[in-house]
Amino acid sequence: MMRTLLFISFVSLLYACQTQQSKSNFEGLWIVKSVKVGEQEMTPNARWTRFNIDSTQESGNGRFQHSYGTWTYNEETQRLSIVNENGLEDLNEPFQLKIEGDLMFWNRVEEGQPIEVILERSEKLPETYGDQLLGLWKLQGLEGNGTYFNEEVNPDPSDYMFLRWDKRFVIHSKGKRNTGVYNVHGHRPELELIPYGENHPRSFWRIDFNDDEINLELLNSDSTVLRNYKRIRKFPS
Repeated sequence: MMRTLLFISFVSLLYACQTQQSKSNFEGLWIVKSVKVGEQEMTPNARWTRFNIDSTQESGNGRFQHSYGTWTYNEETQRLSIVNENGLEDLNEPFQLKIEGDLMFWNRVEEGQPIEVILERSEKLPETYGDQLLGLWKLQGLEGNGTYFNEEVNPDPSDYMFLRWDKRFVIHSKGKRNTGVYNVHGHRPELELIPYGENHPRSFWRIDFNDDEINLELLNSDSTVLRNYKRIRKFPS
């Protein structure tokens, strides 16, 4: 009888340890490295998920957390279920899951198409294109007639672009202050400027990052329009 009780206690302890070890495999921050829907690549910019040991989770893009909820893992079927309490109900089957070192693989079928998500363990949050754009930028050079600035004059020392955290922008051009809202594409390095009023049209720009400089190329134009900016820490006078 005593041996039976000891055996049951040992098995219970072993199971508890295995469950704890299984949960600890998930614990921490994971960055989405790749998302494939069928044969199409649809990887979002700087998407991440954090799994906590208490079976809670949160996720976001860059420095912005937009989802939170819980997670469960079925060890027998090796299936992962994620519930976002502030989002839509997930009507698809749980993900088939596999962990290999610092990589985690999710697979399932959605609307008849195979989905594959590859995540990598990380120690810090990634930055989106929008995170990298935040701040104050001084106009350094320009090519082509286009929105806000004109190539017929050299950049004025006071010309700048200020991209604020609340998705508002301020562009100082030719002594005038232009304002509006902006969006950054969730998959590509593209900036959309939506000005207030009718002085300027909505414009779309491809972003090329280069240390503390950015080059913007106007996309909705028949001619070449380029703008070069350098990051600064105070407003030019």
